[in-house]
Amino acid sequence: MIPALLLPLVDYVNWFNVFQYLTVRGGAAMFTAFLLWLVFGSRLVVAFRVWQKGGETVKAILPHQGKAGTPSMGGIGVVGAVVIATLLWANLTNGYVWLLLFLLVGFGAIGFMDDYLNLTRRWKKGLPGKLRLVLGAFISTVFLLGYVYVNGTAVSTEIYFPFLKELVVGIGIWGFVTFGVLVMVGTANAVNLTDGLDGLVSMPVVLVATTMAILAYVMGRVDFTAYLHLPHIAGSGEIAVMCAALAGAMLGFLWYNAPPARIFLGDSGSLPVGAFLGGVAVMIKQEFALLIIGGLFVVETLSVMIQVAGYKLTRKRIFRMAPLHHHFEQLGWPESTIVIRFWICSVILALIGLATLKLR
Repeated sequence: MIPALLLPLVDYVNWFNVFQYLTVRGGAAMFTAFLLWLVFGSRLVVAFRVWQKGGETVKAILPHQGKAGTPSMGGIGVVGAVVIATLLWANLTNGYVWLLLFLLVGFGAIGFMDDYLNLTRRWKKGLPGKLRLVLGAFISTVFLLGYVYVNGTAVSTEIYFPFLKELVVGIGIWGFVTFGVLVMVGTANAVNLTDGLDGLVSMPVVLVATTMAILAYVMGRVDFTAYLHLPHIAGSGEIAVMCAALAGAMLGFLWYNAPPARIFLGDSGSLPVGAFLGGVAVMIKQEFALLIIGGLFVVETLSVMIQVAGYKLTRKRIFRMAPLHHHFEQLGWPESTIVIRFWICSVILALIGLATLKLR
């Protein structure tokens, strides 16, 4: 919106020309989303604390019952900040922008319903798991069909692999939809599982979003994709602006979620954030790179799957508690130690993910 208003005035104010550059608009979107949290975050915390008084924000089976009563649903602020920053700084004639906004708000609505039903005790366990998956699959399907239409090339239904520049697999529209649904719903639930300690999920999301912003920028440049033997996704640079907005929003949220947390992300945030990252990966053909970049989310999810499968087969627990961060809690690691070490792992994984661009 702002670039559309200012760029026509370049003849009168020459420096308005900077707003045509993706890097400038991406930086502006990140700062805007972060600033929104700094300005309105405290009010949001107070409002949610009053509204959610008496609601269950910490499950009884978890070890940190001292945090019971901390307001949840901070994800509403994250989604709102991303939406506002996007509307202000992205090119709103780009179809990818509207598809990602639809995906973000759609999964945000699912998360909100889950949190609301749980907090108000109208449905003790929140939205039923199967219904949540069905709703997520429906929103993802609409998103993917829209992406195929907007992209309009054979690349949209092809799968690319890190390290293997010659291997390209076309899977057809419905094969692509099935694959894409698994990526987005899987990433949404993986981020949701990781969100269990103060600040744990915030910085990894910032790192993944920033890395995906770089990848989206690269995929939108014909010269870069030709040099790196990558598929060119025309218009994907605007996705980088939205990724930057998400990184800024999560940094702002971390300001209030840092130990001791004043607010939790909740399903209202973890589900849309995860789905958004999965959707970006599908759009820019970096689904398998996301497995590396978001490796922390993958490991946390695998720990739950291993725990469940191991107990069913042997009636013994592989980990003291799942997801993995709770296992380390049970081993006596301080919460801050777990969080910072997981952040370090996320930095390493993000760097490895970026390296896949050149190692092909």
